[in-house]
Amino acid sequence: MNWDDVRMFLAVARSGQILSASKRLGLNHATLSRRVTALEESLKTRLLIRRTNGCDLTAEGEIFLHAAERMETEMLAAQAQIGRIDTAVAGTVRVGAPDGFGVSFLAPRLGRLTARFPELRIQLVPVPRSFSLSQREADIAITLERPEQGRLISSKLTDYTLGLYASQDYLTSHGTPETIEDLKSHRRIGYVEDLIFTASLNFTGEIMRSWDAAFEISSATGQTEAVRSSAGIGILHNYIARQYPELIRILPETTIRRGYWTTYHESARELVRVRTVVDFLQELVTEEHHIFL
Repeated sequence: MNWDDVRMFLAVARSGQILSASKRLGLNHATLSRRVTALEESLKTRLLIRRTNGCDLTAEGEIFLHAAERMETEMLAAQAQIGRIDTAVAGTVRVGAPDGFGVSFLAPRLGRLTARFPELRIQLVPVPRSFSLSQREADIAITLERPEQGRLISSKLTDYTLGLYASQDYLTSHGTPETIEDLKSHRRIGYVEDLIFTASLNFTGEIMRSWDAAFEISSATGQTEAVRSSAGIGILHNYIARQYPELIRILPETTIRRGYWTTYHESARELVRVRTVVDFLQELVTEEHHIFL
């Protein structure tokens, strides 16, 4: 059995398409198809059902996928251990993060890490969505909840708080709410409900039964900008909102608490570059812990 063929099978199984897997691997799709066929012939079984719109795993393919992932874990661990003979931290690490944390906190600070390790390349993907670590959409994901399934390693990064905010101009024009009930007479900003990708983002339910936003935005940074523009009252991350003097905290006794977790696949446990980034993220948050709480 050829390990490269196994690696290519993993790419196809994770992407669900030979074409997208070939682009990720930098191979011609016909070449990739032949290599997977060669693997199937060596195993004397069919691993994939190939269709015009993608590939599905056969029952044998599902079984072999788990075995292939264990092989991958051992291979990555061996490569990492050998690599530790050379202490250089090099290669690419992709970090997936919620947009608020990624844009407002990580983007201005991760340059320190690439300056420290010139051969390290960081890819920051700060978007409001979840990331599949098993499909290698990211090497490290900042999650809002601790994953309960999958071969993942998670550690608490930090807790953080959110509160109600409006711009000074908005409050001058519309008055300042004194109670939660008063919010019903104000324009409210919230998430697009059917795009909420985790229950942790359901902030509004902790404040009032029906938030009924007049303006829904599917990202934390977008909501912050909308509140800054006097479009209404929103629930914002305190560590982001404090950066803008025009934003005024209202009903300060109303506080929502959430947490960030650092999560990565167990197959990356021994990769020096991944561990370096994980440790640096914790270093950053520890240095500025006060801004989150």
